[in-house]
Amino acid sequence: MIVPCLNEERYLGVQLDALAKQQWSEPWEVIVADNGSTDRSPAIVEGYQGRLPNLRLVDASDRAGQAHALNVGAGAATGESLAFCDADDEVAPGWVAAMGHALATHEFVACRLEVERLNPPWASVARRAPQSNGLQKFRRLPHLLHGGSGSLGIRRALHEAIGGFDESMRAAFDTDYCFRIQLAKTQLHFVPDALIHLRYRDSLTALYRQGRTWETYNVLLYKKYRRP
Repeated sequence: MIVPCLNEERYLGVQLDALAKQQWSEPWEVIVADNGSTDRSPAIVEGYQGRLPNLRLVDASDRAGQAHALNVGAGAATGESLAFCDADDEVAPGWVAAMGHALATHEFVACRLEVERLNPPWASVARRAPQSNGLQKFRRLPHLLHGGSGSLGIRRALHEAIGGFDESMRAAFDTDYCFRIQLAKTQLHFVPDALIHLRYRDSLTALYRQGRTWETYNVLLYKKYRRP
């Protein structure tokens, strides 16, 4: 399990608590890839060493960006399969086992997302729930599906074959990742039994700025992947 982290002391413990409660019969590890935190995030990870087996903190501060942290975490992993979850979200009970079982059958998967548990009602109304009943659709490129980076699972060999996440992208690198893999003839499968509680930005201003950034990169994605 790869958890990218940058100054997430406010919520990181919630995610690590949820991971510590997971049960699966197969061996698994948690790698927190720290992208240069200046808060207590690294100390929080160290505090879970006795509670979360096979927990490691790796340094991903040499280059800014969540895509880089994800790639560094993936490179440090020892297993044949990788699963990604964000430091400010919360995996539901059974998530690790459900993702593990799915990756035993499929090369590339995405789990289900839920938005009511961790967000005030106004936030859930302001931004509709993505990925609650299936994979996300890009309205400009309906033939390609995608999932959020913090919901994805993939076989290590496939991740390496497509070159990981594009570190030149500040946003939408997860959508780009999904598109490249599908265009390389590997299907993205939805795993409804694996659930993550998704946390939104905590203000309308922050949500607006995030949405504006996404729309900018959506234009770039359309230009890159549109059919001739």
